[in-house]
Amino acid sequence: MTNPPEATPRESTPPTDAPDALDAGTFERIVEPRSEARLPLGDGTWHQLARAYVWVQMISTGSVAVLVLAAALVLQIWLDQTWVWIPAGIILALCVWSLAITPRQARSYGYQLRRDDLVFRRGILWQRMVAVPYGRMQLVDITHGPLDRGFGIAQLKLVTAAASTGVTIPGLKQAAAESLRDTLVAVAETRRTGL
Repeated sequence: MTNPPEATPRESTPPTDAPDALDAGTFERIVEPRSEARLPLGDGTWHQLARAYVWVQMISTGSVAVLVLAAALVLQIWLDQTWVWIPAGIILALCVWSLAITPRQARSYGYQLRRDDLVFRRGILWQRMVAVPYGRMQLVDITHGPLDRGFGIAQLKLVTAAASTGVTIPGLKQAAAESLRDTLVAVAETRRTGL
């Protein structure tokens, strides 16, 4: 069985109300793993996360590290509990590791709007690529926390009937999330399935 030829990028992308909104303030290109066995990007236009996503993740992780360090110091000084440095050290090491890989990890996220589905990819070491058919989408949800709102970003969640194919795209600019939501709803309405 042969696969149908890939559509050209112009034909494969559903129309959006504000195409520039998807790429405003984002990274320039997706960072790919160096291995020959990596998942290929394929053709088409890949959209990426907002640069502010890195700052939100760094502030969140840094806050956790500061709280763990403060709790460990309080337990050490006032209660003379030296054992607390074992779990605190593990948590602090994980926070430092997370701070170190966050910028590269954020550049590995990307999504592509094709004629029949949305493709989402992420990961450098553990790569994941998911194609969500427009007709299978049941819900498109935008959420953002206080720190996200401060940096003007949001998270878009696509819910399908199968839990394993649900996709969450973090770190989208607010305008990009709203434009993408409207596009996905419009495309799903034309298919008369999903949403």
